[in-house]
Amino acid sequence: MLTIHPKPGLRSWHPPIVANLQATSSLPFKTRLFLAAKTTNTLNESNETERSSAGKIKRLVLSEEGRTKLNSYPDREFYSYPRFVTHVDDGFISTLTNLYQEKLRPGSEILDLMSSWVSHLPNQAVYKRIVGHGLNAQELARNPRLDYFFVKDLNQDQKLELESSSFDAVLCTVSVQYLQQPEKVFAEVFRVLRPGGAFIVSFSNRLFYEKAIGAWRDGTGYSRVQLVVQYFQCVEGFTQPEIIRKVPAAAVDPQQEKSPFGWIMRLLGLVSGSDPFYAVVAYKNFKPVCE
Repeated sequence: MLTIHPKPGLRSWHPPIVANLQATSSLPFKTRLFLAAKTTNTLNESNETERSSAGKIKRLVLSEEGRTKLNSYPDREFYSYPRFVTHVDDGFISTLTNLYQEKLRPGSEILDLMSSWVSHLPNQAVYKRIVGHGLNAQELARNPRLDYFFVKDLNQDQKLELESSSFDAVLCTVSVQYLQQPEKVFAEVFRVLRPGGAFIVSFSNRLFYEKAIGAWRDGTGYSRVQLVVQYFQCVEGFTQPEIIRKVPAAAVDPQQEKSPFGWIMRLLGLVSGSDPFYAVVAYKNFKPVCE
């Protein structure tokens, strides 16, 4: 059951694929919430799926070992209390905001996956609707750009209870490293994107080491970019991924970067140099891929 929280002062939003919304008592930090029950896709959507292989997973990218985490406790427990901190530096944020300014059209409907209490969207840009997703409702409630948000553990259930072809862009910022079923999540993103819509995945070299998957922990900046590229390529119908890099000259030693000690040093700000910026962008093809 999906719970959608509107920001105070906004009317309730009824996602077309979600029916029977009912008002309930509010959380302390929200004025209203709505409970939504799952419904089946429309007949037209089913017929389109049968005619096309677009959105299907062609192959699995990760091995079972590559999906494992050092901290195996449920993610909802790990994120049960809010972390009102910034996970990347100002240089990274500025680069990402400029990328959004370039890639996102004004008036777009945007889904911000694995979001938090801060937004990296351009302040001056006006969008039709921004829906956020994450694991901590208090953080999402503080995000000034979200019109609505919902809480869901994508490692437990990858299904997005949202209408197909309902967003112009989907964002995932410094969080892709925590997905244990990225192939299924990327396929769901493809489904909710409109034709021509963009999926922008950005990341740096910071992370909660114990919650990142093994394939990410053991990698380097280059291998992580290639891993995200493979996530896109394993789903039928995405365009060829575009890679954006901005790596500072004073980078961390590769061996130190891979070690838990190196990550702790970065998180504590004890290593000089700016955060490297990586982003991978792909679009939902306009033309269905026929079988």
